[in-house]
Amino acid sequence: MGTAKDRARRWHAERVKVRLRNPNRDVQFPGPISVVKLLRQLDLNRESVLVIRGGTLVPGDAVLDDDDQVEIRPVISGGAR
Repeated sequence: MGTAKDRARRWHAERVKVRLRNPNRDVQFPGPISVVKLLRQLDLNRESVLVIRGGTLVPGDAVLDDDDQVEIRPVISGGAR
C-alpha cells in the first residue's frame, strides 16, 4: 500500500501528460483517454490542432494510456504570396 507520499507519486505518474502550445502550459488527465475526449475536455477543435506523441502524429480515434506524453500544437497554415 505504501505511504501517502508513495501513493501521491504513483497517482502523479499515472496520468496522461499534455503539453499545450500557444499559450504554453502543461496539464494532466487520467488515462486511458481517447484523443477526441481529451480535446473535448480541453475545448479544442480536432481540426485546429495536431496531437503528437513521440514525434508522431496521433489520430483522433487513438487512445492515450496513463504513461503517455503528448504535445498539442495549433495547426498553422500559410501560402505563397
